[in-house]
Amino acid sequence: MKTSVRTQAITARDAADYGAILFAGVLYAGALRYLVLPSAVILTGTEGVAAALSYYFDAYWVFVVLYTLFQAGLLIFAALRMPVTFVRRTLATVLTVTVALALLPEYQFASPEPENERIILVLFGGLLAGAAKAIAFKHRGSTGDEDIPGAYFAMKYLKPVGSITIIAAVFSTAFGMFMALLKQGDFAVVVNTLMYTCIYIFASTETLNNLYHRFSLVAVDVVTRRAGDVGRAVRERLPHRTYLVQPARGGHTNQAFDVVRIVITREELPALLRTIQRADPECFHYDFELRGISRSYYIPPIGQAGDAPRPSRPGAANAT
Repeated sequence: MKTSVRTQAITARDAADYGAILFAGVLYAGALRYLVLPSAVILTGTEGVAAALSYYFDAYWVFVVLYTLFQAGLLIFAALRMPVTFVRRTLATVLTVTVALALLPEYQFASPEPENERIILVLFGGLLAGAAKAIAFKHRGSTGDEDIPGAYFAMKYLKPVGSITIIAAVFSTAFGMFMALLKQGDFAVVVNTLMYTCIYIFASTETLNNLYHRFSLVAVDVVTRRAGDVGRAVRERLPHRTYLVQPARGGHTNQAFDVVRIVITREELPALLRTIQRADPECFHYDFELRGISRSYYIPPIGQAGDAPRPSRPGAANAT
């Protein structure tokens, strides 16, 4: 009976995840179709190459075709390097984006000329695109393109996913500017496009990094008289995390305490704080962000649940 209930719970969770994945795909396609592409900014990664060529030929279908081909190649890379759950959910998102790009009707919500409302299209498009990427990542998938190598290198080097976007943007922007210069023959127009492209990249990247926290690290200090209870609670809730216990003494009261320190991801923080509060309602805790950490620190791969147990291979777990 318990197994059946657990299976139903997993199925319901998977269904919710795929529902969110499909929503992310539609949201991302809508951002591209109605906001980003009309503003003629240069996208990041292979999408930027596809967009630059579609601008050059004034043909929307060029973007759709090239987008599909590039994503197929990147999905093959993901299948070889990434967890199977991540690959399946990324495939579902990419298929949703491709179908939506082909079927969404044509609308114009703002005038894309620089002297009119281009900045609104760029900013709102960046916000929606970044939000769509974050939704896909949170549900163990991605919107494809540079998000695939971004997820791979984020796991390898423990850097925020959005940071990889900036690297991919350098190459696609250079190509896009070259194509724009060939077509326009006006360096001032190309520089104008570059400025709007930078705004789009900043808006989408910051939105992603602020909504998706798997690779943002924090340290949590818990001042408690019940270090054993707090430690057991941490082990039960996050079995792939360990902690330090240090003796301390209150400056005013001169009473003995223990300080329990845990290094976790910001994604794990809300659940951990609830667990600590239940273990010791009278404890005092605070958290602060970390700027860097040893590569031996373990973060569950994207596509794997955040509370999955750490691997037993050397060097893959926490340093503590």
